[in-house]
Amino acid sequence: MKKRDSTCLAIVVIFLVFQLYLYLSPVSRMNVSRSTKTIQGRKHRLPKSINKRETLTPPFPQSTQAKEINCDRTHNFYDICSINGPTVLDPTTSTFFLMDLTISTPQKPMVEKLRPYPRKWESFTMPRVKEVALISGPSSPKCKIQHKAPALVFSAGGYTGNFFHDFNDGFIPLFITVNSVYPNQDVVLVISKARDWWVSKYTEIIHTFSKFPIIDLDNDNTTHCFPSASVGMISHGFMTIDPKLTPNSITFTHFRAFLDKAYGQNQTQNQNYPSKFKHSKSRPILVLASRSVGVGRVLLNQNEVKLEAEKIGFNVTVFEPRTTTPLKESYALINSSHAMIGIHGAALTHSLFLRPGSVFVQVVPLGAEWVSQVCFEKSAKDMGLVYMEYMIKAEESSLIEKYDKDDMMIKDPVAYRGKSWSPEVMSIYLKEQNVKLDLVRFREYLKDMYKEAKKFMDKEG
Repeated sequence: MKKRDSTCLAIVVIFLVFQLYLYLSPVSRMNVSRSTKTIQGRKHRLPKSINKRETLTPPFPQSTQAKEINCDRTHNFYDICSINGPTVLDPTTSTFFLMDLTISTPQKPMVEKLRPYPRKWESFTMPRVKEVALISGPSSPKCKIQHKAPALVFSAGGYTGNFFHDFNDGFIPLFITVNSVYPNQDVVLVISKARDWWVSKYTEIIHTFSKFPIIDLDNDNTTHCFPSASVGMISHGFMTIDPKLTPNSITFTHFRAFLDKAYGQNQTQNQNYPSKFKHSKSRPILVLASRSVGVGRVLLNQNEVKLEAEKIGFNVTVFEPRTTTPLKESYALINSSHAMIGIHGAALTHSLFLRPGSVFVQVVPLGAEWVSQVCFEKSAKDMGLVYMEYMIKAEESSLIEKYDKDDMMIKDPVAYRGKSWSPEVMSIYLKEQNVKLDLVRFREYLKDMYKEAKKFMDKEG
């Protein structure tokens, strides 16, 4: 996973910078016409903790649910628009036309545009996301293919290809959106940047979201008609689902169950394993997530750590996922394990495949304390994992070989980086830094891990 492997920490950095530019406007502005309604609310400042979202509200208040175009632009993460009536899509222009001729419309059609990717605060990413238009007007192209299910439109662009972002900016927001806008309904997924490799890698997840073939917004030339459409994805923050913001109170546990459904929790464990992943069932299985040399945050004494874990009683598999690794294979391995450990990075997103009650240990490098909590700690706890954290000491960081131990960079990373991060500072903590664990100190953590993992294995198998 070499591609933007450090992006998870970088996005938090960008958040801190952009907080300086986010402000609260004194009055919410409502821009309403007879045929198009836009909710233009105030911009919320990011809370001190990314996991506290008291200021956020669910999209589309009931008062706006008329047969017209509605847009909610009140959120920092995303915009979302809907056509609550018959609509025709012209994929050649990425435009949805309101078709209900009984609606009185102004002589000049009203137009709403948005980029359906939940990172609207990130100015250098969003321009790369294709814009989708919604138009309320009497003239629309003729419909060639009629669908009975509504359309749900989003982009698989942005940071797609980085495993963390595929879930954080893709499937988790999509899960929230489906359950918020179209709960208990079939939908047709209309996707921009639905590249072949992406569709192939995530085919089980895509088919669990929708039983219908996807519509490729970039390569389809045929007009499609739908009873309604929703454009955009709802995000509650990094790797989280807030049940208070969904109509049916879904949680991260529900998303975890969704993944089980996609990859077949009830199949015989190890049934589809390559032989190298098959294990004896007499010892708890520990997955050791590995990182390639040259990408930063490499575990320098990985072989010694593996040996130490085996001495404690674990059956250890070293897991270094690649972009070409079939996801059902990764799921099968991790879902049958009893514990997982790794240094903070995108590969730890595979912790989503751990069963509730499994042990998950995140090794936190110097300077990565908060981002580790944001990206993986909260989601692990929300899924019911036994979460443990190993905060490395200065002596376990390779930075000590290059910088003085009394340097503020080593002694107090939080104070050193301040409230914003420069590319130079990020490079130090993310790319220059590798880790060599203190085996004496780490052995005590392994003992605790083994105790919990053995307890889980005896109970759940």
